[in-house]
Amino acid sequence: MDAVKLAIAGGILLAGSLVAVALGALPLRELAAVADRVAPILAFVVAISVVAELATRAGVFDVAASWLARLSRGRTWLLWLSVAGLSVVTTAFLSLDTTAVLLTPVVVAVARANGLPPLPFALTTIWLANTGSLFLPISNLTNLLAADRMPGGGPTAFATLMAPSAVAAVLTTVLVLGVVHRRSLGGRYVVSDSPRIADRVQLVGSSVIVVAVLPLLVSGLPPWIPAAGAALALTALFAWRAPRALSPRLIPWSLLVFAAGLFAAVAAAETLGSGRWIAAVAGTGSETADVWRMAAAGLTAANAVDNLPAYLLLESTAHDTGRLPALLIGVNAGPLITPWASLATLLWHDRLRAVGVEVSWGRFAVWGLVAAPVIVAASVAALVWL
Repeated sequence: MDAVKLAIAGGILLAGSLVAVALGALPLRELAAVADRVAPILAFVVAISVVAELATRAGVFDVAASWLARLSRGRTWLLWLSVAGLSVVTTAFLSLDTTAVLLTPVVVAVARANGLPPLPFALTTIWLANTGSLFLPISNLTNLLAADRMPGGGPTAFATLMAPSAVAAVLTTVLVLGVVHRRSLGGRYVVSDSPRIADRVQLVGSSVIVVAVLPLLVSGLPPWIPAAGAALALTALFAWRAPRALSPRLIPWSLLVFAAGLFAAVAAAETLGSGRWIAAVAGTGSETADVWRMAAAGLTAANAVDNLPAYLLLESTAHDTGRLPALLIGVNAGPLITPWASLATLLWHDRLRAVGVEVSWGRFAVWGLVAAPVIVAASVAALVWL
């Protein structure tokens, strides 16, 4: 249902933008410029979604999670830390949406198979999907938008600038989650049997493709190129081994429509002069206090309207090497309070309901109200001081 709502919302935004073009409020050349900017980003989203979905169907994530359960040797806290590490790696290289949509059901299944409560593991995946998305340009759509504005350009420059904040965000998130769920994470469990793999050729081939594409995603090539190559390779493998798994459903249509609608709507808002009041809220200075203000504005806007439009609206005020990372910290690490603050959170909740895990949005918001300011503050401190 959440996916349908996303598609409807995106369609409404697109329709509104077309009306703005027809009325002359949004010049067609402005809309074309936005399309030219976001086309490679949406191409990456499609390709990496296909890669992640097919890798999941081959059992790559199931085997990885089962391996972590055995490696933890029955220690619940060690398994939880291993899941946290897997969530960070998956988010960094395959994006936060992959972690939310594909890794969440896997960790829930692993927790249940070993007789453990699934909620601490599920909450870990979504919090780290958001806060762990500061490492690389490919980790979050907001990062892909910001990457070309970073000094030096490219994934290395981005990672170098954001590394202290990303590490601070992850460590603080793990610390807060450990405190919140300390009782559930004590004790031991009996390690369950390894998952049954129907096609080992498919599993090995998919694993090789995924491992091979990871370094290419941070090689300096436009991310959509290696992602598309991996998607084509996996599609060929499945066409040979399991052709029925190939369908248009592999493409995240609702996310594409929603993202396209957001981009167009923000372009219309900027044409109508939104920059003036955005600057009044977020400020324009470059002093330390202004950096903190930028991050706070990003956190607040993300939880109010979703992190992607929040970034797009505030981007024009993020004009230097202090303000732009602070904005990313706010919109990436801050969306932990409201359900709509991040698309990944909505998709995560939908997957949890599908596997029978209920999460109270009230409790989620209370935890987020405590955690989000602390995590964002730690990340900004790392940015300012390191």
